[in-house]
Amino acid sequence: MLVPAIEPGIADTLGFFLDDWQPQTFTAPAHQEADVPATVAYTVTVDAADIITKIPGAAFAHNANTWMTTMVDQPLLMEHIKQLRPHLIRFPGGSSSDVYFWNAQTDEIPADAPPKLMDKDGNLKAPGYGFGRTNEAWRASLDDYYRMLELTGNRGILTVNYGYARYGTSADPVAKAAQLAADWVRYDNGRTQYWEIGNENYADWECGYRIDVAENKDAQPEYITGQLYARHFKVFANAMRKAAKEIGKTIYIGAVMQESEPEPWRVDSIKTWNAMLPELDNQADFYIAHHYFTPYNSDSAAAEVLNAAITVPANMMNYLRQTLQAAGAAIKPIAMTEWNMWASTRKQQVSNVSGVFALMVVAEAIKHQYGLAARWDLLNSWDEGNDHGMFSAGDEPGVDKWTPRPSFHYLYYFRKMLGDRLVSTLDPRGSSLKSYASTYSSGQTSIHIVNMGAVAESVEVRIRNFRMGSRFYWYCLEGSHDNGNFSRKVLVNGKGPAGIAGGPADYATLKAHSATTAGGLKVTVPPLGAVCLVVDTDSSGT
Repeated sequence: MLVPAIEPGIADTLGFFLDDWQPQTFTAPAHQEADVPATVAYTVTVDAADIITKIPGAAFAHNANTWMTTMVDQPLLMEHIKQLRPHLIRFPGGSSSDVYFWNAQTDEIPADAPPKLMDKDGNLKAPGYGFGRTNEAWRASLDDYYRMLELTGNRGILTVNYGYARYGTSADPVAKAAQLAADWVRYDNGRTQYWEIGNENYADWECGYRIDVAENKDAQPEYITGQLYARHFKVFANAMRKAAKEIGKTIYIGAVMQESEPEPWRVDSIKTWNAMLPELDNQADFYIAHHYFTPYNSDSAAAEVLNAAITVPANMMNYLRQTLQAAGAAIKPIAMTEWNMWASTRKQQVSNVSGVFALMVVAEAIKHQYGLAARWDLLNSWDEGNDHGMFSAGDEPGVDKWTPRPSFHYLYYFRKMLGDRLVSTLDPRGSSLKSYASTYSSGQTSIHIVNMGAVAESVEVRIRNFRMGSRFYWYCLEGSHDNGNFSRKVLVNGKGPAGIAGGPADYATLKAHSATTAGGLKVTVPPLGAVCLVVDTDSSGT
């Protein structure tokens, strides 16, 4: 007897991020016969009837930015993004959003935007304003961004300029900044549902954290506070919702939260930020969190990086829930609109381990029911390998521009071999293995097994409450032998890049391994690698 699967209710932290959920149908990929291990050391158990959650497409989101060329004139980039299927792409960037004027021509800042802004130390510096109507080859205009979404089949999430409400020198800078955001909603005309008011505005690195009070006209304090942000948020939200109603569109507006217990050395605005919640008065549609999982600029080992992928999403979700409940605030959808790592010095951020880390972060975000998880970012700069970019920017010695890094390949195959409902798994005790399983509406079951250890492990997968078909398919991902544990290459079913970094150029047509299920579901998971596997279903009912 098979126990029937029971669909759970939609978690309050997912909410409307599941509105566009679609059932998935698995089509067997082109494949070739492959050997399986004769004996196994461990067993992973999957229960296909124990549904944890439906899987939101927004869990695979990414961040674009204004400095990554116009994008639309880069056919290779467009094809990679289409293959990756991130579903949502955030714009115009992180901290750059707080100096971004969506409707301005290049270098035509509003008269009430000072040419220099005050930094955390009280120095006046040029902020590097961004412009939505630029026509320069090195950066994207707002319309370039919209066109990129059309060409790649994705949707957007936009971050409006909250910093302008702080540093603007008009008589009412909050109303002026809110009007700028509302006008963007009108121009957007329903293309974007999800909007953020500001970026990491609690922090001393963000424009608007500290202002020149001699230039301010509405008696704002020198330093930002959470309560001040909450008051301003409501002005923004009211103006933006009014604009959306005028054009007959529905939008969802997010408020920035501090995502974890602040360290004692943090500035007061970070330590007290979440005290904004009573003032916010449940006016946000969703809450925003950012996290860079490892200690800042630390030479983190592979084990530290991968353990963070497991622990941080759970800890952050617990902290946010507890903080909201303690403030008497409603639990609403939670969007992790920036995530990555700070590990540095050994090229961790561009390595095979970064790919394993990326797969695990997305899987854990789904497991802990985040509505959205957006990796930072698609393109950045080499910086001797301390580069968050998913693609090479062309400044990496010996590597062509737009070459996908290992993280791209891990997320591509994870997405390719993932169903539409996450189900429970039981990992073997005492092993280095971590597994994630899902089911397809078309009947198949998928299992992704990560090996966080230093030696290969042979594994058998057993699936409860599932009519197994005659064949299974898998892709095996692992690093090469360069750069210690932090190989800059990823090998997929034994095939790697032609050059010194990245993965196989033919990733989209690379044949899967396949074997019959007669002898069980047995695979070898390489060290610091992963296996992405799908098992056919028996549709005969036997």
